[in-house]
Amino acid sequence: MKFVYLLPPLLLSAFSCTTKSTPENEKPNILVIVADDAGYGDFGFMGSADMQTPVLDKLAAQGTIFTDAHVAASVSSPSRAMMISGRYGQRFGYECNINANPDGLPKDLDILPMTLKRAGYATACIGKWHLGEAPYQHPNRKGYDEFYGMIAGARNYFYDEQKSDRKGSRKNYQHNGEVLKFDGYFTDELAHRAADYIKNVGNNPFFMDLCFNAPHSPNEAREDDLERFEGQPRQVLAAMMYGLDRGVGTVIEALRKTGKLENTLIFFLSDNGGSTTNNSCNFPLKGFKGNKFEGGHRVPFFVVWGDKFKQEERFKGLTSSLDIFPTVIAAAGICPNQINLDGVSLLPYLTGEKRGNPHHQLFWRKMNSRAMRQDKYKLIMTEGVDTVLYDLEKEIDELTDLYEQNPTKSQEMISAYQQFEKANFIAPTWIEIGWARKTDSIHKGLMHNRIKTAHDFNRWKRIHKRNH
Repeated sequence: MKFVYLLPPLLLSAFSCTTKSTPENEKPNILVIVADDAGYGDFGFMGSADMQTPVLDKLAAQGTIFTDAHVAASVSSPSRAMMISGRYGQRFGYECNINANPDGLPKDLDILPMTLKRAGYATACIGKWHLGEAPYQHPNRKGYDEFYGMIAGARNYFYDEQKSDRKGSRKNYQHNGEVLKFDGYFTDELAHRAADYIKNVGNNPFFMDLCFNAPHSPNEAREDDLERFEGQPRQVLAAMMYGLDRGVGTVIEALRKTGKLENTLIFFLSDNGGSTTNNSCNFPLKGFKGNKFEGGHRVPFFVVWGDKFKQEERFKGLTSSLDIFPTVIAAAGICPNQINLDGVSLLPYLTGEKRGNPHHQLFWRKMNSRAMRQDKYKLIMTEGVDTVLYDLEKEIDELTDLYEQNPTKSQEMISAYQQFEKANFIAPTWIEIGWARKTDSIHKGLMHNRIKTAHDFNRWKRIHKRNH
């Protein structure tokens, strides 16, 4: 057994503000578009041959595509908490999904919409929240002027009073607390609400979190979209991805028609890796949503701001969703109020002023599992299971374990992780009951190459059931 139990550190790096305050009429609009459970390889701009995402492909080509970009957690709720705060969630006990747990964002946590609202931005959250259901955690209490969406982590794509839209459900569709009905397909509904907001927000700079629930399960699509992909092996997913792409197109067209497109800083990413439940593909990565392998947290990610960031080559530096917060406030000329951020501003890398890796190290933790990235090396540790080391420059698919071949590097990274965790992370405020055992088993299968992809997992699960 190679596992070394870690209670953890490196010092928290503060974000230093060097920008001057930007006049309100010069501040960019900010649009963060988040897909849900989308596969790393399921976009045309990421090399997919069977998914049709023409709007996103065109948009990505106008900016910078990051190929080594990661979210800070491999499941939805903590990933979103870390993205919106610019900080590792383990600093405030947030490393697990909330699901039915009432906990979520801490009362005193300053998040991006609050910072931007203080700076004169109009703010909106449209789509999936999944960051707490207590009254003080409602989006309207967290810095958003407008909220159209659902509090829960998933819902049906069509209105159904027997399922997601039953009375009292956290999945029902609402506007600022008032329950709504809708016609048609939910992805389209969210896109139209976002477009309407852009058309009516006026001349104030705006910040919008546009959090689609596509292509998260349940696997549901419009009939005309299904007909478009008739006969395709991943027909439903292809239809859902096409609907997602159409929704982004609706929003981009609203920006264009209102003359706001050129001065809107746009981020696009998935909240975590592709899932085993929606037939997604993370090629060429190993792993999937919920684990510490690349397929769990390396995500499609691009940034566009008019014609400012177009690059001929893809950006290969180590990047994190933690970087969105500091990038946004740097672009808006805002000095954070004594906020210590784990992300770094990507602006100098986007403009070409800097090259290389925005991060030398990144860290992940959820219950029994921990991981660390240090330049080209990746360390994964699961308590009671194993510890593995990979060279991602040689093998992005994490097949050859170098733990015993390179003991010096292994111990160096274990020590670095221990130091960072001990100095910065606290115990989780809540855990996912019953999940640790399942994910430990999945990590074991991945560590020993018995599972590699979401499809391998589903096959492994069927065999596992037969044998038990």
